[in-house]
Amino acid sequence: MKHAVKWMGIAIGLVLASLVAGCDDAPKETVTQQAPPPSVTVVKVETRDLRPSVSFSGRVTALQRVDLRARIEGFLDKQNFQEGAKVKTGDLLYVIEKAPYEARVTAAKGALETASARLTRAEIEYDRQATLVKKEASAQTKLDDARAARDEARGNVAKLTAEVEQANLQLSYTEIRAPIDGRIGESILSAGNYVSPSSGTLATIVAVDPIGVTFPVSQREIIAVREQSAADVEIGDRVVYVEFGKGKRYPAPGKVDFMDVAVNPGTDAVNIRAVFPNPDGLLIDGQLVTAVVESDKPRPSMVIPISAVQIDQTGPFVLSVSGDNKIEVRRVELGPVTGQLVVVLKGLADGDRVVTEGVQKVRPGQVVEPVEVKPEA
Repeated sequence: MKHAVKWMGIAIGLVLASLVAGCDDAPKETVTQQAPPPSVTVVKVETRDLRPSVSFSGRVTALQRVDLRARIEGFLDKQNFQEGAKVKTGDLLYVIEKAPYEARVTAAKGALETASARLTRAEIEYDRQATLVKKEASAQTKLDDARAARDEARGNVAKLTAEVEQANLQLSYTEIRAPIDGRIGESILSAGNYVSPSSGTLATIVAVDPIGVTFPVSQREIIAVREQSAADVEIGDRVVYVEFGKGKRYPAPGKVDFMDVAVNPGTDAVNIRAVFPNPDGLLIDGQLVTAVVESDKPRPSMVIPISAVQIDQTGPFVLSVSGDNKIEVRRVELGPVTGQLVVVLKGLADGDRVVTEGVQKVRPGQVVEPVEVKPEA
């Protein structure tokens, strides 16, 4: 009896253990939470009144540039300027030794005085012979000789007068003065060197205010500019601005003052020059800049931030957010860049929302959480 009760207890324990194991193997209910849509920054496409512009690579060119050269031979006595300084017309820049040329002036003047004295004596002799011939007290041949001597003396005086002028002219060449207002560059030769006309350029002066910017414009671009303008507005009537390396704009606008008369056959471009005021010397001769030619009047244009534009093998595109907050790919045709904005010619409509930040987190068709911001000016 005791054994029967014992085996019954063991059986009940095994049944309970199997029930517990069965409960552990029962399927568990899995609870999953859906991730929120990614957040992206969007800007609305808007229309602004802009002046269409075209940019060209240009170079600053001085309107006047003078290479200073010696016109006579001699040792350079003085250099009367600081390299890189501004100079004015008539400023004394170099002095070449004067003594040899002063001596030539003195010698020429002495020879002229001697010749003038001989002319005076020849004229007196001529007058005397003329009087004697009238009185038939002298032969005609003596009067002829006197006339010839007088004329010869006159010719000699004229010759020596010219030599005095030439000597004075050469003496004046010992002083090299600034022929224009501007800024003077490095002096190639210093005081003590022997100079002559074959020595080449001693220094260069460039006019700095006003100054020019020259840029090549193709025939196709000239035609496009004319199509954007009124019928009576030429490219020469446009306002031109200059921009430096990082898009920084020179404050004063320029005006086109010259268009070349011939097209470069190699580039199919014509050189155009605009003139700018340059009182502070910020524009330097030879400097590379960007010339921006603006339209004569504002035009309504759709704009978006440059940061919204992406480019692939097909061309430029933007990611836009639809009315139900889904990402769409929109192919666009772009116009000129204005500051941080770019003009959109085709592909978008006023009020469309384009993604400017967060493009790397989304894909076409995905629902997003748009955060709208105002575009920069």
